[in-house]
Parts: sequence; C-alpha cells; structure tokens
Amino acid sequence: MANIKSSKKRVVVARTRAQRNKSQNTALKTAIKRAHQADADNKEALVKHAIKKVDQAAAKGLIHKNNAARKKSALAKLLNQA
Repeated sequence: MANIKSSKKRVVVARTRAQRNKSQNTALKTAIKRAHQADADNKEALVKHAIKKVDQAAAKGLIHKNNAARKKSALAKLLNQA
C-alpha cells in the first residue's frame, strides 16, 4: 500500500470505480442474455430494455461506442427475426 495520502485515495477510488463498473457490466450482460432468451410474448420489451442498457453503458464510457452499436444491431436483428 502507498504511503502518500493522494496515492491511498487513488487506490480507494480505483477500487470503488472497479466495483461499480463490474456491477454495471454484469447488469448489461444480464439484460442482453434475457433479451436473447426471451419468448415471443415479452421479447420486444426485453430487447428495448437491453438496448437502453447498452446506450447507458456507452454514454458512461463502460463500453466503446462501436461495441455498443454492434450490440444494438444484433439486438435489433433478433427482434426483427421474431
């Protein structure tokens, strides 16, 4: 562990942000999985929710904008096939 006060703070902040990023990433992956596994009844709602999560993740810098576009495209394709 660092001895300098600012270094100690950076360690704490980095740990906090890593936990937040991990939870948001998990929520994003869960939403995408649920959209892929959805039945015809609620597929549209789950896909819209997943697309919203992808947009939020891209806006927060959690994923790259091109990665977000690719995920959204795959979800839209999934919805259009149903």
